[in-house]
Amino acid sequence: VTGVQTCALPIFGAHRGSQWTLVAGIDETRKFLPVRIAVVTMSDTRTLETDTSGQVLVDRLTAAGHQLARRHIIKDDLGGIVALLNELVADPMVDIVITTGGTGVTGRDSTPEAFDKVCEKKIEGFGELFRMLSFPKIGTSALQSRATAGVAKGKYLFAVPGDRKSTR
Repeated sequence: VTGVQTCALPIFGAHRGSQWTLVAGIDETRKFLPVRIAVVTMSDTRTLETDTSGQVLVDRLTAAGHQLARRHIIKDDLGGIVALLNELVADPMVDIVITTGGTGVTGRDSTPEAFDKVCEKKIEGFGELFRMLSFPKIGTSALQSRATAGVAKGKYLFAVPGDRKSTR
């Protein structure tokens, strides 16, 4: 099968005989359902004009056929981030929230702590997979990423680092 690669870990694909395989792509047999996505950038310095990572998210989600529900840039402030995330989760016009920035281990980075206060359930594997995919590109620096995800009131929230390459 074209595009299928052998993978040592079963969590990355389907079992085919005695091997696990990585099957990439979208299941074309299922009807596409666009979702309304809010994009939030955590930054003390960025503006809409300089927010390249937020723009990457907007460009990719709209190119995939989804809708941009809301877009915000908010300072790295735990209380403010928690309040905005709660507002977005309560908004019936938002299905998913994707944040960029504030996931590091220095300074005012507090996005994961805000997610801990808002999310009812964590999606542990998201951060693990994010770091695993980052490792071949940036080495052990991948361990500094605190990319995370969770669910709040039935809505999915994802937090990725603030640089364009990670956002992609």
